[in-house]
Amino acid sequence: MATTQEKTTPCCVHNDTAKSLPPQAPPALLRKPSDDWAVAAPDPSEDPSRKRSAVATMIHSFETVTDSPTTNAASAKGIPIMVRAQTSHPLDPLSAAEISVAVATVRAAGATPEVRDGMRFFEVALVEPDKNVVALADAYFFPPFQPSLLPKTKGGPVIPSKLPPRKARLVVYNKKSNETSIWIVQLSEVHAATRGGHHRGKVVWSKVVPDVQPPMDAVEYAECEAVVKDFPLFREAMKRRGIEDMDLVMVDAWCAGYHSDADAPSRRLAKPLIFCRTESDCPMENGYARPVEGIHILVDMQNMVVIEFEDRKLVPLPPADPLRNYTPGETRGGVDRSDVKPLQIIQPEGPSFRVNGHFVQWQKWNFRIGFTPREGLVIYSVAYIDGSRGRRPVAHRLSFVEMVVPYGDPNEPHYRKNAFDAGEDGLGKNAHSLKKGCDCLGYIKYFDAHLTNFNGGVETIENCVCLHEEDHGILWKHQDWRSGLAEVRRSRRLTVSFICTVANYEYGFFWHFYQDGKIEAEVKLTGVLSLGALQPGETRKYGTTIAPGLYAPVHQHFFVARMDMAVDCKPGEGFNQVVEVNVKIEEPGKNNVHNNAFYAEEELLRSELQAMRDCNTLSARHWIVRNTRNVNRTGQLTGYKLVPGSNCLPLAGSEAKFLRRAAFLKHNLWVTPYARDEMYPGGEFPNQNPRVGEGLATWVKQNRSLEEADIVLWYVFGITHIPRLEDWPVMPVERIGFMLMNRLSKSNYCMSFVMQPHGFFNCSPAVDVPPSAGDVEVKDNGISVKPIQNGLIAKL
Repeated sequence: MATTQEKTTPCCVHNDTAKSLPPQAPPALLRKPSDDWAVAAPDPSEDPSRKRSAVATMIHSFETVTDSPTTNAASAKGIPIMVRAQTSHPLDPLSAAEISVAVATVRAAGATPEVRDGMRFFEVALVEPDKNVVALADAYFFPPFQPSLLPKTKGGPVIPSKLPPRKARLVVYNKKSNETSIWIVQLSEVHAATRGGHHRGKVVWSKVVPDVQPPMDAVEYAECEAVVKDFPLFREAMKRRGIEDMDLVMVDAWCAGYHSDADAPSRRLAKPLIFCRTESDCPMENGYARPVEGIHILVDMQNMVVIEFEDRKLVPLPPADPLRNYTPGETRGGVDRSDVKPLQIIQPEGPSFRVNGHFVQWQKWNFRIGFTPREGLVIYSVAYIDGSRGRRPVAHRLSFVEMVVPYGDPNEPHYRKNAFDAGEDGLGKNAHSLKKGCDCLGYIKYFDAHLTNFNGGVETIENCVCLHEEDHGILWKHQDWRSGLAEVRRSRRLTVSFICTVANYEYGFFWHFYQDGKIEAEVKLTGVLSLGALQPGETRKYGTTIAPGLYAPVHQHFFVARMDMAVDCKPGEGFNQVVEVNVKIEEPGKNNVHNNAFYAEEELLRSELQAMRDCNTLSARHWIVRNTRNVNRTGQLTGYKLVPGSNCLPLAGSEAKFLRRAAFLKHNLWVTPYARDEMYPGGEFPNQNPRVGEGLATWVKQNRSLEEADIVLWYVFGITHIPRLEDWPVMPVERIGFMLMNRLSKSNYCMSFVMQPHGFFNCSPAVDVPPSAGDVEVKDNGISVKPIQNGLIAKL
C-alpha cells in the first residue's frame, strides 16, 4: 500500500507519491547494532511466543558508541528521537520497490534457467515483526513517540541506532514442476529506495511445501477462459445450444475444491462455470443472466489444457430476461428516477482525523493501516487515549482472514460451489480501485495498494482503501422532565474500508470507530446472484425462481474475523483472558418471590477446547476480553466485550465435503493464545486441500491455557441467503457484522429490525436509482476530484 500525503484531501482528491516523514530531532544515546540484529533469519515455523525475549534484553544487546557533542540531546519533552528517522514503519505495507526487490531476489536464487522461467508469484507480503519490535518503533522511531510502550528498566532505556531490516514473504508456484514454495527475503531500505527495485535483497529462508496448491490468479482465469472457448468439443456443445459467437461466452474458472481423491493437489485443477451473454447494445450486459448447464469441464491449470469434457445434458439456455441489466436509464431499456436531489456532505474546516503515513489519529483513537494480498485491509495497534490514563491499547491486529460461500443445491454444478474467497482467490488481490466508484462522501483519505502480479511485476490499485468520517445520528440524549432542559450530542464515526469483487459477488469490508469507544466490524454484500438454468416447467425447492428459466440457489456466506487482542496490554504482554456471559433466570423461591429475577453469569474460558462456543440469543450471550491486572474505579477488571450481530451456523450435514476444509465454521467463536504461524483458520492453502480440519480445528487440540494469555479471538459470522426477486438483477446491500465495546458501555444502544419485500416486486425496485454525480470523476490539474453539483469547492 502506498504511503500518501499527510494532508487530507476533500471529496475524492487523491495524492500519489509524497511521503510524510517524522520530524527530526537530536537522539539520545545511540548504540551500534550487533551482527545478530542485522542478519538474523528466524525459522518461520518457530513460535516466537515460546521464545520471546524481553524488550529490555533486546535493547541492551548493543555495543556503546561514542556520541558527538552535537547529537547527545533530547527532544523538548525529554523523549529521545532518532536524527534520521526510518522511512518505513515496521508495519507499513511493502512498497512497490520492496516488492520488486523481493521478486528479483527470489528469481535470481532459482537453481536453473528452467526453474527461474517457471516461477509464478502469488503473494508478496510483509513479514510482520515481533510485537516488541513494533513497540520499539512506536516508542522512539515514529511519531507520536510513545516511550510508555516499553517496560521500565533500571537506568532507563538504551536505544538502538536502527530497527531490524524489513522482510518480505513470497508464495511462489513453479508452473513447470507444479511445486509451491515459500521464501523469506531480507530487504534493505537503501536498496529499495535508491536502486529502483534492482535485485539487492537476501534470501534468508525458503521451503518447498508439498501436497498443496496456491490460490488462483486473474491471469490463470483469463487463460482458462481462452482455452475452454477454443476447445472443439466445447464449441460443438455451445452450437447445440444455439451459440456460435464465442465472444458472448463467459467462463468463470472456479477452484475444484476437494470432493474425492480425483481433486488431490498433485494436479492444479479448475472446474469452470459457463455463462452466455445476449447480443445487445448494453455496455455492461449481464452475462450471469444466462447460465449454461449440462456441460462438465475439467481444466489442468498447470499445463492449461482441458483434460475432461462431457456434454451430459442439453439444458436450453434461459430466454433473454428483459430485466437482466442494471446500467443507467436507457442503456438497460428503462428510465431512471428524476426526483433524486443532490445530497452533499460539507466539512468546511476539513476532517477531524490526521494521517501521517499509515498512522491515523481521530478523536481519541489511533491505529495503523495495513494491507495484504490475502486479507486486504488490516488494522494494527488500535489504542484509545483516555485522559490521565494515557494510551490504552485495545487490539494489536484486526482483519478478515477467510470467507466461505457454500451452496445448498445438491444438483450439478451447484453442490461443488463452496468458494474460499480469501484462501482460494485473495480479498486484497481482488480489491477495487475506488476511482471507479466510491460510496463515501465528504473528505476522503485514500491509500493505494501495491501487489505482485502472476509474472512478478508490480501492480498498483489506486484509491484502494478509503478513510472518512460519517454522521451517525444521536450519540446520547436526555431531557429533564422537571426543568425541561435537555442535552444531546450527535454521533460520528471514523470508517476504514475496501471493496472487492470475486466473480459475481461484491463484498465491502468496514471497520467503524465510534466516539464512545466502540469498534464495529461490518461486511456489506452486493453484486449479482449465481444462477442456475431450469427446464421448461421445472421448479426446484433448493432455490427461488426469479425469471423464466432462471433460479437462484439458496446459499450461505461466512466470514472469519481474526482479532489479536491487547486490552490494556503493552505489545507482547499476555495479561488477557476471556469470559462468557449468559443471562440466567433466577429459580423461583426466596430469592425470586415475584418471579421476575434474572442476572448475568460469567464463566471463565480456561482452555481452547472449552472456548469453542456458539451464539445464543436466548441467553443474550456475549464474551468479554478482560485484563487480569487492571481495574476500573469500581474494582472490576477492565475489558472489551464482543457483541454478536445476527448469525448462523452451516446448514449442511456433518459429512458435507466442504466442511473437511472448513471445520472452523462449526462454531461461532474460537479462542487461541497468540502464535505467529497461526494466521488462517483453514490453513494457508485451502485450495484442493485433502487434509481434514487443517488450521484452527487442529490447533485447538493442543488445549492450551487461556487463563492469562496473549489472546486471539476468531469470530465466525454468517448470513443465510434465501434469494428474492428483489435481489435481481443486482442485489441491494445486505449487512452483517459484530461490535467490540468497552465492558461497561451503555451509550447509544440501537435495536431495530428490517422488513424486506419478498416477491412483492418483479425485480429490485432500486435498479432505477440514477448514479450519483460523485460517481463520475473529472481531472483538475492532475488531481482526481468528485464534482460538487452546486459548484461549491471544498478546501484542500
